[in-house]
Amino acid sequence: MTRILVRRSAVTVGAVVLAVAEYATVRWGAGIDLAARTGASTRAVSVTAVAVAAALAALAGWGLLALLERVTTRARALWTTIAVVVLLISLVGALGGVGAGAVATFVLLHLTVGVVLIVGLPGREVAR
Repeated sequence: MTRILVRRSAVTVGAVVLAVAEYATVRWGAGIDLAARTGASTRAVSVTAVAVAAALAALAGWGLLALLERVTTRARALWTTIAVVVLLISLVGALGGVGAGAVATFVLLHLTVGVVLIVGLPGREVAR
């Protein structure tokens, strides 16, 4: 396995683990019910949904970064710009939480996963 593959795998797993830990802390530790409005209905948000969403975001980000690395020399800058825009747009969806506690938790989850991916997936350039 290459160092990039190991690092990006660790970042992906780390983002999911952090999201699940935040969910557990808020849901079971603080007792905040996490629900979101979906159209005219309201749905409870499960730990599984949080883990799957974090994993899908990480894999999508990783895939886009890998594609950009193959087609452009400015992959990191372009990917970071796209990732920040996607994170900002995702925060609008986080506002669909039912109640202030849920909204705050969803914003925190989005920010945590987004920042971990934005900082971790591209990694640092290492001079040889």
